[in-house]
Amino acid sequence: MALRQTARWLSSAATKKPVVAIAGITGAVGQELLQLIQQRNFPYAELRPLASARSAGKDMEFMGQKYKIQELNENSFEGVDIAFFSAGGGISKKFAPAAAKAGAVVIDNSSAFRMDPDCPLVVPEVNPEAINNRPKGIIANPNCSTIIMNVAVWPIHQKVGVDRVVVSTYQAASGAGAAAMAELEQQAKDFVENRPLTQDIFGRQYIFNLFSHNSNIDQETGYNEEETKMVKETKKIFNDPDIKVTATCIRVPVLRAHCESINLTLKNPLSAADARELLKGAPGISIQDDRANNQHPEPLMASGVDDCFVGRIRQDVSQPDNLGLEMFVAGDQIRKGAALNAIQIAELL
Repeated sequence: MALRQTARWLSSAATKKPVVAIAGITGAVGQELLQLIQQRNFPYAELRPLASARSAGKDMEFMGQKYKIQELNENSFEGVDIAFFSAGGGISKKFAPAAAKAGAVVIDNSSAFRMDPDCPLVVPEVNPEAINNRPKGIIANPNCSTIIMNVAVWPIHQKVGVDRVVVSTYQAASGAGAAAMAELEQQAKDFVENRPLTQDIFGRQYIFNLFSHNSNIDQETGYNEEETKMVKETKKIFNDPDIKVTATCIRVPVLRAHCESINLTLKNPLSAADARELLKGAPGISIQDDRANNQHPEPLMASGVDDCFVGRIRQDVSQPDNLGLEMFVAGDQIRKGAALNAIQIAELL
């Protein structure tokens, strides 16, 4: 039933603006979705703001119109065409199927459906065609670190083939939510005022420190959940079960943009100069690779920006015959790592 209703909306999309629901409207990604809807002139006939009982009933204003936030429940999606979910995996598992059953195309930002074979996992710069095969009516947004890496690696994989990816991430507070961002700012104030540091989110000093990503670590493999996501999701997005990926994910005291150091082993030779030219023409990428002035991607540079920045493009001298490549990438975790990717998916429908 859901797919038939969705097909009717898609067939009339040229004349009918969609009814849009955002589950998790009060969170960092929900708020970013609102900004992007306005900035990109995303068409909608009605906006339905949804959140937990704690936020239900509160007033909000968007584009000159006042809204009352509604409590998210299984009956929230009657008449909805596109439902953005950004309220955590548990909420998505509970309510996304109900939204799809009601006829909405669900775009889910959690990990709940990413590895479900009946739910496409989509980075629009990589595999936009995958949105057309969604038996459950749910499209999954990949993990933020996966998205940022895939945008940079995909053009090279298309051109010469990538055999292996070794990536180290430097991940911002925003990946742990608005409360983690607020705690980083609060720790800065605490430090300056010589007070005990607020440690409610990570349970440790965050400012002037970095630490292994705060997801659970598999006791057998030693990989944490974030690292495992990057490994598994890349294989699915690239539709390449043989590509080798290994990751080390670290939390750093930055507000909202992730950085990644990426080392590639290529199947066919590619010079650094050719890689730079290739990436210059790739969607979603801005090159920041000024060796003379040591100007390369930085979190502040990427914050609030749609593109992922790529620099430090160079040959890996440990790998012969131009079969190794190094680069450094920065991308906004809330934006391209979450909300923008979701909006881009919706724009494809």
